[in-house]
Amino acid sequence: MAVEPIIKNRDIIVVGQQPWDVEIGSNCKNIAQEFSKHNRVLYVNSPLDRINRIKYKNEPRIKKRIDVINKKADSIVLIQDNLWNYFPDEMIESINWIKNDTVYNFLNKINNKRFARSIAKAIKQLGFENVILFNDNDIFRCFYLKELLKPAISIYYSRDFLLSVDYWKLHGKKLEPELIRKSDLCTANSTYLANYCRQYNPNSFYVGQGCDLEVFTNKQDLPLPADVAKLKSPVIGYVGALQSIRLNLDLLAYVARQKPEWSIVLVGPEDDEFKVSELHQINNIHFLGSKDPDSLAAYINSFDVCLNPQVVNQVTIGNYPRKIDEYLAMGKPVVATRTEGMSVFEQHTYLGETQEDYVTLIEKALAEDSAEERQERIAFAATHTWENNVKEIYKAINQVESEPQTNS
Repeated sequence: MAVEPIIKNRDIIVVGQQPWDVEIGSNCKNIAQEFSKHNRVLYVNSPLDRINRIKYKNEPRIKKRIDVINKKADSIVLIQDNLWNYFPDEMIESINWIKNDTVYNFLNKINNKRFARSIAKAIKQLGFENVILFNDNDIFRCFYLKELLKPAISIYYSRDFLLSVDYWKLHGKKLEPELIRKSDLCTANSTYLANYCRQYNPNSFYVGQGCDLEVFTNKQDLPLPADVAKLKSPVIGYVGALQSIRLNLDLLAYVARQKPEWSIVLVGPEDDEFKVSELHQINNIHFLGSKDPDSLAAYINSFDVCLNPQVVNQVTIGNYPRKIDEYLAMGKPVVATRTEGMSVFEQHTYLGETQEDYVTLIEKALAEDSAEERQERIAFAATHTWENNVKEIYKAINQVESEPQTNS
């Protein structure tokens, strides 16, 4: 039976980790905006917890939440047509430090009841009905919302492997599989995470990833940044946070020493391990520091080959590397570490597993680059839009809603 590819005129509740009023972008905010083109959407901020109320009571964001709880400010704010932001008017307790499962689960259910009670007020005020509940990777605060809010359909959205992070690991090891299992469907932005969810729920779907690529598209004529112009070619570069938990320092050192005629350029802030690493003593590795986001396209444009030299661990193995889309949107050849999350890019990048692979593949990328290859990369990156991402979510919802439910 054919199903409508786009869902229209539904009421969607979006809950998750990131409040709307945090300035950094997030998948969930982009997805909510795309939902709102055809549906009414309530984007719910995570509720204020007691520790944050005490520690940050003088910060404007926390003051706003305290005012809402004290009935001194409006809890619902219109962001744009069909999209509202909700500040919960109840506070929850800070309980993640509690190790005893029985005590933790008892208190977490109380927190969830407070959160659900607050959301229910907004649902009533806006007249939402037959709601779709979309949970952006929040294992704890949203664990019981399906039972408490009784949505028409509940979706768990997996975009990071949270169990690799200590904060989520303690209770998440038990709760996330349960949350995935009882959700009506799960969507994920990488094939690795979709397969992970599918262990617990057969209605798990890879829905791809949207990206904001306007700043990187049709920017091939940008002038060379001054700090790159003085370096010798070829320039092999990376743009992004320099974090030892994600990037392979030994690999970078090996490539630089094997090819002293190459300029290895690293653009971005360094963590403590990078700051004290041997990389700073290698003459052809150049740390250019943090740059204004608006200038990053010029740096990528200055590279002959772009790198994503990840280490393979639980943090990176399923991660969707958005920087690859940024590199490809500028037509650049890309050499990256082979992971399951990189599998969607396999036809448009050079994927290696060893230090030796990286040297060979960079040489190959330099030799094979052409105008035709650049156009193919740009065209591929252009398919990774938020519109296409949300269409895949709609497709998954339609498929599950059109079939008899076996998941409880």
